[in-house]
Amino acid sequence: MDKLANTHNEYPPTIRQVRLDHHDSVRSHVHQQVSSEVDRLERRIETLRLAKAPHVAVMISAYERMIDRKKGFLQSWELNERRYY
Repeated sequence: MDKLANTHNEYPPTIRQVRLDHHDSVRSHVHQQVSSEVDRLERRIETLRLAKAPHVAVMISAYERMIDRKKGFLQSWELNERRYY
């Protein structure tokens, strides 16, 4: 019984590296997905700017940080410089 309980600890987990520069189809999909997320967040910010809710400024700030991080991701993987269709 103890042997079965310890078997999962005998072998370290395999870490799988994802290489975005390896396949253009992956790069295209990631670019499209992240870009559409940025577009949705930007539209949400515009909607919030018109709202009269008490915490609009906090929500807008959070969305702007998310946009900055997503754009930073695109830039760090050089996904914003290429055109994907």
